[in-house]
Amino acid sequence: MLASMPPLLLPTPRSVKLTGGAASVNVNPDVMGSIGSGSVVSEGTGAGGYRLVISPHTPHVQLQVQSEAALRSARATLRQLVRQYGRNLPCMEIQDAPAFATRGVMLDVSRDKVPTTSMLDEAAGAFAALKMNHLQLYTEHTFAYAGHDEVWLDCSPITPGEARDFDASCKKIGMTLAPNQNCFGHLHKWLKLHRYAHLAETQGDWVFMEWPRSGPFSLCPGEPGSIELVRDMLTQLCPCFDAPMLNIGCDETFDIGQGRSRDAAQERGRAAVYFDFVDQIADISRELGKRPMMWADIALSHPEMLNRFPKDAVGLAWGYEPDSDFAQWCDLLVCHGIEPWVCPGTSSWRSITGRTSERRTNIDNAGKAARRGAKGYLVTDWGDMGHHQHWPIALNAIAHAAQAAWNPSAPVDHRAVSLHVFGDELLQLSGWLDTLGNVDLHIRQVGGGRSLDDARPIRNASAMFRDLHRADPLPDPIPSTIEMWEEAAANLLACESSVPASLDRGSLVG
Repeated sequence: MLASMPPLLLPTPRSVKLTGGAASVNVNPDVMGSIGSGSVVSEGTGAGGYRLVISPHTPHVQLQVQSEAALRSARATLRQLVRQYGRNLPCMEIQDAPAFATRGVMLDVSRDKVPTTSMLDEAAGAFAALKMNHLQLYTEHTFAYAGHDEVWLDCSPITPGEARDFDASCKKIGMTLAPNQNCFGHLHKWLKLHRYAHLAETQGDWVFMEWPRSGPFSLCPGEPGSIELVRDMLTQLCPCFDAPMLNIGCDETFDIGQGRSRDAAQERGRAAVYFDFVDQIADISRELGKRPMMWADIALSHPEMLNRFPKDAVGLAWGYEPDSDFAQWCDLLVCHGIEPWVCPGTSSWRSITGRTSERRTNIDNAGKAARRGAKGYLVTDWGDMGHHQHWPIALNAIAHAAQAAWNPSAPVDHRAVSLHVFGDELLQLSGWLDTLGNVDLHIRQVGGGRSLDDARPIRNASAMFRDLHRADPLPDPIPSTIEMWEEAAANLLACESSVPASLDRGSLVG
């Protein structure tokens, strides 16, 4: 079946022209090709453009590239052709280049799954095969910082040696592994401990957006020990990575100004208090030879303060819903001389089956931002509330993001994802996973308000997950009817009855 089909490639190249006939080849995609000055496609922002020609004449396979990155991309495409057709390849000409120079994945390794080294190697290889070239491991407390054992004890932390080894492995496959440590907020696991409690903005009650919270979250920017802790962390972390960049985090610091920095915030403004501390973190990053990158949500919520954003820092514009306005965010950042990257999400976290419909629009909209000056595309896979999602749900979404980051003008081909990501020669698994991710879509579309009369989408969670995990800040039942849940159950049973043969059968409904 595969040999009779048109080329199934992921990401879809910009141009594939079948020229007729076939060529019997005996090539090793891993070693063939050389860098030259032949005709290569020049579209796109990256240096990864290549031309691949399969001809009935000798040499049967020609790769024309101008960089090592382009050679890796051309070889990846050739590998996929061999997987589909074997050694009898249809004659064709492929012209291709990426829309984004940097195409990355960020994996949450702090809440609460920490991958083994073998799992990390396998994941990086899968991403590289999809022409991704950047990887980050989101860290709050799961790096084995010397002298801070009580923070990471029993959390299976990544050790400095493991980080160095993984960095070297990534480099061999053309993947840049950038260090990532949240340096301002999301530090509850540190600040709840007696040794670090004095560094917290607050140990009391505060408000996260519209939801009440209690307990420590962010470092107090006016406490001298806060920046010293950051310096200690980054001084240990950064030497393990050769990448020229460092993600310093600094997102969602909503407690700032609600605790010990209240007086300073009232006097100078919360944004000024925030950026004063960010400037100190960015200085440490530069001292360690790393260009800072940081989440841009706080800055974008105070556009009048964007002139305070570190000008050499990359602004990571993140949003995980269909209405996330990447275009506007990029315009704002570019207008202030800040390099933007777009950061959509897999929509797998706070779910069990994923959120297919929301993910599709979110990831595709981020891809369109290449036209608005975005240089990087970083898809995020978070682990909120315990990382309940399973890896195939996230991996299917990452494959979609690989398409959007390389060639956003073409839709993702689920047949290609099934074949090249999951090894499913029946070409069914990716599409089935997407169907599974929409079993409760009809509830997600209306269950985010206080009642069905106040219908609005559920955000950042699936309906089934919300119903199973009624915790703050959303303890109330989802506005819905029994008929809506019966429809979701019927959809789930329909998925069970159509499980692809490439999967081991198991009951999806208990």
